[in-house]
Amino acid sequence: MFVNDSIRAREVRLVGANGDQIGVKSKREALEMAQNANLDLVLVAPNAKPPVCRIMDYGKFRYEQQKKEKEARKNQKIINTKEVRLSPNIEEHDFNTKLKNARKFLSKGDKVKAAIRFRGRAITHSELGKVVLERLAKECEDISSIESKPKMEGRSMFLILAPNNEK
Repeated sequence: MFVNDSIRAREVRLVGANGDQIGVKSKREALEMAQNANLDLVLVAPNAKPPVCRIMDYGKFRYEQQKKEKEARKNQKIINTKEVRLSPNIEEHDFNTKLKNARKFLSKGDKVKAAIRFRGRAITHSELGKVVLERLAKECEDISSIESKPKMEGRSMFLILAPNNEK
């Protein structure tokens, strides 16, 4: 943002400190008006014809902008995606362990990407992998919802579960 002497335009459309339109003035006149009010001349619309400048306290303006940005960052929730890898012929105990991990991730508010990697000839029986993924989704349906259905991507099949927002 350009302030005071760094403004290059010869003529500017001037807006006063309280928002009223002053009109088209030369840069020198606008700077004098801003200095008389002990404020800064700030270029707010450089692409307009003529460019629009406003008389304001630039330091206070920047401080308030930073405060708003900080508040916005504080309120946003970062959602991570955790991955759980399964195999098409997974045993019951191994499945329960992976299920427990997936439920733990979902309860913490993270998304879960369940992946099955097909090795060798197992890819010919991709329906077995789909059954395993659907079973995982069914076991987690009380705390999650399916964001994307099982789909093949190369030699892998993926399913994404998102946590329910009931908290």
